[in-house]
Amino acid sequence: MSVPIAGPALAGRIAVCIAEGFERYHQGFAEITRRARVRFQVRDWAGAKSDAVERTELYDACVARCSQQLQALLGEQRPSQTLWAEVKAGFDDLVASRIDCELYKTFYNTLTRRLFRTHGVDDGIEFMALDIEPSDAITHPVARHVYAISEARPADAFSRLLSDYAFDVPYRHQLRCAAAIAVRLQDDLAHWGAYPVRAIELLETVFYRERRAYLVGRVFGEHRFSPCVIALVNEGDGIRVEAVLSRRRDVAHLFGVSRSYFQADLPTVADAVVFLRSILPGKPVDEIYTVLGRAKQGKTERYRTFFSHFQQHVNERLVHADGTPGMVMAVFTLPSYPLVFKLIRDRFAWPKTMSRQDVEEKYALVFNLDRIGRLLDAQPYRYLRFPVDRFSPELLDELVNHCSQSVRIEDDDVVISLCYVQRRFRPLNLYLREQGAEAARSAALDYAQAIRDMACNNIFPGDMLLKNFGVSRHGRAVFYDYDELCLVTDCNFRAWPQPRSEEEAMAAEPWFHVAANDVFPERFGLFMGLPKALQDLVREKYGELFDPQWWQELQQGFRYGEFPDTPPYSRKLRLA
Repeated sequence: MSVPIAGPALAGRIAVCIAEGFERYHQGFAEITRRARVRFQVRDWAGAKSDAVERTELYDACVARCSQQLQALLGEQRPSQTLWAEVKAGFDDLVASRIDCELYKTFYNTLTRRLFRTHGVDDGIEFMALDIEPSDAITHPVARHVYAISEARPADAFSRLLSDYAFDVPYRHQLRCAAAIAVRLQDDLAHWGAYPVRAIELLETVFYRERRAYLVGRVFGEHRFSPCVIALVNEGDGIRVEAVLSRRRDVAHLFGVSRSYFQADLPTVADAVVFLRSILPGKPVDEIYTVLGRAKQGKTERYRTFFSHFQQHVNERLVHADGTPGMVMAVFTLPSYPLVFKLIRDRFAWPKTMSRQDVEEKYALVFNLDRIGRLLDAQPYRYLRFPVDRFSPELLDELVNHCSQSVRIEDDDVVISLCYVQRRFRPLNLYLREQGAEAARSAALDYAQAIRDMACNNIFPGDMLLKNFGVSRHGRAVFYDYDELCLVTDCNFRAWPQPRSEEEAMAAEPWFHVAANDVFPERFGLFMGLPKALQDLVREKYGELFDPQWWQELQQGFRYGEFPDTPPYSRKLRLA
């Protein structure tokens, strides 16, 4: 008979098992990420989409596998607080010197919370570190290339740069691309002086997403620097530089929370996060981790930074978020912090007919979709714990009485078993009332462009009401309410039937059969809620949205694997 392992020996075995579990995940993550280079070179866009989903699902698969191994180590024993405190100490020693130790600790926490079914946080067996930033562990800079730029022949440096980032597919007109980069940077940074561009540094790692590769770094003048991203496209007959982004706003949008995650084969992550923060100082650490594909670490950082802020603002209460109350979700926020918390209601008002499970599946679907800058990332959190006295009375009453499947009171705390956390954007219906004519016009057109962008990526929002869209501080429209979202290919787009008699024309209800998946684009205007002048403008500029044939042709293309390209920057940023 084998002797059961116990005490410090068992704690040590468990700590090693968890560390090795993370390393298997890390290796699998890197293997999938490295495929991006090949996908880009052979223009395998469908494969790139598949890889993105596979990598997103990898974390939970590795956690499940490691959980089974832990159960085997424990045997008939139940994990105790005493044992796991020893596991935590041993694990901390194992990973303390590693530059990405925060990633290891997040993996440990995920396993620990699932094993103990923790509600809230147990700092005796979990890592808290609310005051730790990833920069604390950085002792060396992330790998990068640096190029001095000659005033007389600036294109020479950019030609060398492109040679250093070579692919199996050659550049089309490399010298012309180099000259175009030089001209664009000289033009964009002319306000720096007569000789604005002195040097450029780029991360060695190439970033990939959707159909593009990106060289990411900084451009230096004599006394200042700016972000610099060079976007590459492969058009089949060669690679060319499509755009150069040097404004922080454009780069922040590229790394935004409404976009899918980059495929970037980074040897270590935290040093890259520190570098990216140097060019995007306004972007939270959690969003940088998330956009690099480390969604679980992003969730951890988001939790840390929010609750650190929450504890510092002890007199501020959680309140209903601005906007029209939702039929499916109750939404609250802390006014001084740019997040919203969304809870599924117990019952949905008519005409909503979906179930709670349907809503959870919609949000899970969005997590795996190509969000193309129009779908806001929504991270699920389980068993969050807030003090009761931090809720406004009106909000607490609604959560307890209308979200009871997700909310319960334990002692002096509110425990939320499931909520979705998103960045807070201004609801579009409120934004249009608050802005002047020109800003409202731009927002309405971008709202229509958002619907078009989603449609071209096989996403149909379902509910087009303005309250379901938000506006960023840069005026960009995004969709954030997913309970009726579906694939374009799952819809039946029809022309609105013409009445055959006066009785049919005067009927209060449709005189023809309407199936659950029938969609009538000609009637979209009734459900948008735009003021007439703005709706007329949208119809003029985006008439295809109201044309059933346009949607049917999109569907036909999707069936043949044809997805229209949706560049992540405006046309004016593209090089000639």
